[in-house]
Amino acid sequence: MKIKYTYFTLLLVVATQFAFSQDGIPIYQEYLADNLYLIHPSMAGAASHNQIRLTNRQQWFDVDNAPSLQTISANARVGDKIGLGAIFYNDQNGFHSQSGGYLTFAYHLMFSRSEVDLNQLSFGLSTGLSQNRLDESTFALSYPEGDQFDPAISVGGIEQSSSYFNLDVGMSYNFLNFSSHVTIKNLIFQNRDIYDPRNESNNQRRYLISLAYAIGSVGATWSYEPSVLFQTAESTGESTVDINFKAYRTMEFGQLWGALSYRRSLDGSEFINGGQINAQKQQLITPIIGINFRNFVFAYTYSTQLGDVQFNNGGFHQITLGYDFLGNRPEPYDCNCPAIN
Repeated sequence: MKIKYTYFTLLLVVATQFAFSQDGIPIYQEYLADNLYLIHPSMAGAASHNQIRLTNRQQWFDVDNAPSLQTISANARVGDKIGLGAIFYNDQNGFHSQSGGYLTFAYHLMFSRSEVDLNQLSFGLSTGLSQNRLDESTFALSYPEGDQFDPAISVGGIEQSSSYFNLDVGMSYNFLNFSSHVTIKNLIFQNRDIYDPRNESNNQRRYLISLAYAIGSVGATWSYEPSVLFQTAESTGESTVDINFKAYRTMEFGQLWGALSYRRSLDGSEFINGGQINAQKQQLITPIIGINFRNFVFAYTYSTQLGDVQFNNGGFHQITLGYDFLGNRPEPYDCNCPAIN
């Protein structure tokens, strides 16, 4: 019994890493790869150029059915004030998988003194449809009939699925080198009885707040951007914070850049180690390297977990490909504002 309890608590510690990955698109550090629209709907059409982004994330290459995520997104400005966007995603994690899409409408208000100054307040609304699937077909194969580990699962397990609609809303304010974003994800309470037949898990709401400030003058060879992202889940109270630092070097063909992100959970899990009860909080270190070559964007992201309890020694790999095409502005704003220019 002690062995089972220890194993179970170890799984809880590892599961903390994916606490924010169960409803809609999981939030990793992909927003640092010039992909803010993926987590903030108010950034649809906010930039001086239109954007297409593709991401592919794979965790633990040597583990069967390890988590993986693919996304494709596009956003563009239509006229002076309207932004439109679309996101499609596929997320797999062992027996659980989800896929879906979002359509976004954004509205941008300019308070600039001139056309070259940036002073923009943006609002965004995304409507999403997601399908969740839970494959129980092999859950009971390791247990003799009448001796199932979980009595809620029959020997002849099935693959369950359900679809649900939800909304994301957000607001962004970009003023010269400063940017800020507030987003509420999964605004509507939705029942998902494939996980809880009693329909008690109907609150998937999450709150995101992010701030960034770019250091460096316009046209400088080097510039830097510290930023922070805080997110919390309403139903469980689980929270994490990302502390990020990004550096850019301007080249003739575009930019070379690199980033370092530290994610820490504000909550932890307890586990038994040698007869003692220890606690561990989720911690991730994520370096990112990227290049903006003319209108193309490429980025590679690697995340590694810190702490005594780890599911696997391997890290998490992600590739981002992007293309920027003609927007509503012939020239960029006169500011060091990488999220917009």
